[in-house]
Amino acid sequence: MAVATVAALLAALGGALWLAARRFVGSSARRLPGAGEAGLMRGKTVLITGANSGLGRATAAALLRLGARVIMGCRDRARAEAAAGELRRALRRDGDPGADPAGGAGELVVKELDLASLRSVRAFCRELLQEEPRLDVLINNAGVFQCPYMKTEDGFEMQFGVNHLGHFLLTNLLLGLLKSSAPSRIVVVSSKLYKYGDINFEDLNSEQSYNKSFCYSRSKLANILFTRELARRLEGTEVTVNVLHPGIVRTNLGRHIHIPLLVKPLFNLVSWAFFKTPVEGAQTTIYLASSPEVEGVSGKYFGDCKEEELLPIAMDESVARKLWDISEVMVGIVQ
Repeated sequence: MAVATVAALLAALGGALWLAARRFVGSSARRLPGAGEAGLMRGKTVLITGANSGLGRATAAALLRLGARVIMGCRDRARAEAAAGELRRALRRDGDPGADPAGGAGELVVKELDLASLRSVRAFCRELLQEEPRLDVLINNAGVFQCPYMKTEDGFEMQFGVNHLGHFLLTNLLLGLLKSSAPSRIVVVSSKLYKYGDINFEDLNSEQSYNKSFCYSRSKLANILFTRELARRLEGTEVTVNVLHPGIVRTNLGRHIHIPLLVKPLFNLVSWAFFKTPVEGAQTTIYLASSPEVEGVSGKYFGDCKEEELLPIAMDESVARKLWDISEVMVGIVQ
C-alpha cells in the first residue's frame, strides 16, 4: 500500500510539473497560418462528421471563427443541436464576428447523419445535394473506438463499418459537388494505431475472429489506404485529399475502454497532464482544411501540422485498389 501511495504521489507531482512547464512555454500545437484572420474561410462551406463533441466540435469552433459555414453531420440530432447552441453562445460571448450569420460568416447548420446506416448516409447526401450549391471542405472525423463486437444496420463490423465504409460512401456520393466547388479539400482523420492493423480480405467483417484493438487499427489503416487511392483518382480535378493522426487526445472516444475504479484517479491525472486537449488535437485537421500552405497538396499523411512518413503497409497500392473495389461492392455503389 505504501509503495502504491508513493507511486501515485510521484505521478501526481510529475503531472503537476509537466502542466506547469507546458503552460509556461505555451501549447505544443503549432499556431495555424492565418489563424488570426477572421475571414480566412468566409464564403466556404465545410461538412464535419461527428462534430458535436471532441475533435469534431473543436474543429467546428475554429472554422466558425475563421468565417466558414459549418454543417455538423451527427448521429444524435438532439446532442448536436445542444452542441451547436453552445458553440453559438461561445462565439457571441467572445464577441466574435462569426457569431452573426447575417454577416455572411460563421453560420452553423445541424443535420442528422448515422454512419452506421448506409440508408442514413444516402438520405443525408440526397438532402445535402438538394440544399447546398457548393461544398468546399469535407472532414471525415467521426469514429468508433474499440467497441465490443457489434454490427451496423447493414451487417458490417461496427468499427470497419463506421470508420471506413460509412465515410467511403459519404465521400463518393459527395464527390460531384466537391468537384464542382473546386478547388476543394477532403480531410480524413486516422490514427497512429494504423500500424497495428492489416487488411484481411478473407475476414473484413471480423466474423472468424474479433479483437477490438486490432479491428480499430484495421479501420484506421483503411482510412489511409482510401485516402491514397482517392488522391490518385482525383488527380487533375483540383480536389485534394489528405489524412492525419491527431495524437493522443482527451475525448469521449474511449468510452468503451474499461478502467478499474481504483486506477481511474491516476489515469485521469495522467491523461490531464500528458494527453492533448481536443483543441490541440484538432489543429492538424484545421490546418489541412484551411491553410494556404497545403493548397494543391494531396495524398499525404500529416501529424502536428507537418507531413510524416507512412509504414509500407499503408503504401501498398495494390491493397488500396483492391480495398476500394471491395468497398464499392459492400456499400452498393457497384452491384
